[in-house]
Amino acid sequence: MGVFQRVAAVANWVVRPLVLSRRWGRLVERQMTVITYTGRRSGRTITTPVAYKRHGGEVTIKVEFPDHKSWWRNFLGEGAPISVRLQGVERDGRATAVRDSQGKVSVNIVLEPGSLGAP
Repeated sequence: MGVFQRVAAVANWVVRPLVLSRRWGRLVERQMTVITYTGRRSGRTITTPVAYKRHGGEVTIKVEFPDHKSWWRNFLGEGAPISVRLQGVERDGRATAVRDSQGKVSVNIVLEPGSLGAP
């Protein structure tokens, strides 16, 4: 594990409980959330904090330093199921990762219709 991955692991260890907290989560929930997905190779359930933007039934996660991270690769090609916590409620969707011509990566999530809730 490289230095970047160790720093990210510590940051996730600190941020995840903050985002999930009843008290502090309300302060950060408009910018930060947690996603839960199944690793394509490990088969393990993984929960990690991310920054996001929501537009109706879609959520976009811009992946910073994508070449130093691997989680987003679970959503290449046809994508995969994902759960995203929005306003304290787990919502299901389908995530697809896209890398543009400049090398920037975003993970686009389309929420399931029965999972939309209030924006």
